[in-house]
Amino acid sequence: MIAPPTTALAIVAIVILGTIVLALLAVRRVKMDPQQYIVGGRSFGTIFLWVLLAGEIYTTFTFLGIAGLSYSQGAPAFYVMAYGACAYTIGYFLTPAIWRVGKENNLLTGADFFELRFNSRALGVAVAVLQFVMIVPYVALQLSGLQILLRIAGYGAYDATASVCIAFIVLALFVFSAGLRGTAWASVVKDVFVLGAVIFAGVAIPTRFFGSPKAMFDRVLALHPQMLTLPHGSAIHGTVWFASTVLLSAIGFYMGPHSFNAVYSARSGDTLRRNAMLLPFYQGFLTLMIFAGFSAALINPGLKGTAVDQSFMLVVQHYYPSWVLGLIASAGALAALIPASALLLAGASVITKNVAGDAFGIATSDAARTMLTRVLVLIVALLALMVWLVAQRTVVELLLLYYNGITQFAPGVVASFLWRRVTAWGAAAGIVAGLAVAIPLAAMNIAPLGINAGFIALLANVVVMIGVSLATPRPF
Repeated sequence: MIAPPTTALAIVAIVILGTIVLALLAVRRVKMDPQQYIVGGRSFGTIFLWVLLAGEIYTTFTFLGIAGLSYSQGAPAFYVMAYGACAYTIGYFLTPAIWRVGKENNLLTGADFFELRFNSRALGVAVAVLQFVMIVPYVALQLSGLQILLRIAGYGAYDATASVCIAFIVLALFVFSAGLRGTAWASVVKDVFVLGAVIFAGVAIPTRFFGSPKAMFDRVLALHPQMLTLPHGSAIHGTVWFASTVLLSAIGFYMGPHSFNAVYSARSGDTLRRNAMLLPFYQGFLTLMIFAGFSAALINPGLKGTAVDQSFMLVVQHYYPSWVLGLIASAGALAALIPASALLLAGASVITKNVAGDAFGIATSDAARTMLTRVLVLIVALLALMVWLVAQRTVVELLLLYYNGITQFAPGVVASFLWRRVTAWGAAAGIVAGLAVAIPLAAMNIAPLGINAGFIALLANVVVMIGVSLATPRPF
């Protein structure tokens, strides 16, 4: 008889490898030039783009972080419901405009956008380097989630760190071969598994232990009523933090380098508008992970620190058969690995196109650019593994750290459409000012007056961008 740890881990391995094989078969006849490899040939229709964007957006944070934040903080976790809805509203108007610029000028990266709109190669190179650096905590987020899932799936009997390294190297080799189109095909499988697992976590668990989700909330209200209300005003994770975090996350939602790649991959601007209307479908499922977190807080209380991210998975491990654990862990593993594949590709593409190609004149032909991007995918993966091994934080902390940085690109992008007076110097100074405020405040976990540090940095960014733009020559 197969031991339970082997059963669960074997299911995880089969699902991951099966997903990769399916995606590789789907793209085996596609010729991989830079357009195809990095932005999918700019040909993705509504459904294909929908699963790609959902694959990038709904990550291991969706699977573990929401439940962990609900477990430890309660009502502050509701911010995830609000910022997605706000982000899709912004995306309905912003992403078609970005797509049009990318289509008309054959852009490949987010840094290309800055170089073109501000007529500054130096700004494009700087943005490329910064975007590359900023995706590292986002990749680390996925690896932290994957480690939790594999440790629990193995019932603690195996070295989860070694398993994460093996899985991530396999993923890097997949991205090396398949590019963005392969990631989109893998996202199809990932979404099916994740949606099934989320329904299980938010419906089956509270129903088994409390009779229904409603009965679970009745129990929370009776035993921990403070978990269902936000702290007042400027208190830690209070209403001020909630509002500022929702705004920060919504504004920065599409600013990651992987998001620019996905936007460029669309067939048309209308495709992106339809996606902005369809993606809120996933928001309803986020509610179920909040249910799972509250259920875990009642079933298995007492977890602290980074352990809260394990909360609902520990319930599955303790109370369900190993094959159920394997299926749920498989969904979580795909939720970590598939977004990580898009991040690896985005990180490699900005370095290839904007640093190696534009700054140093290396690998400027299509064949050379494709090959260098593929090689850099492997290098980025190894770098991300090294950083992750020395930086262990909660899934929520890593996500907010990413948003604190990546949102600083938003003022420049929006201003390039709405304010013709903005200059390259203004956009650059705003980004620098925003990062100068965000990094130390986030590192010291300081939220002045309860306001999210990244939102304060965003305000500083806007003020500096406007001031410097007015003080520097008008762009032509």
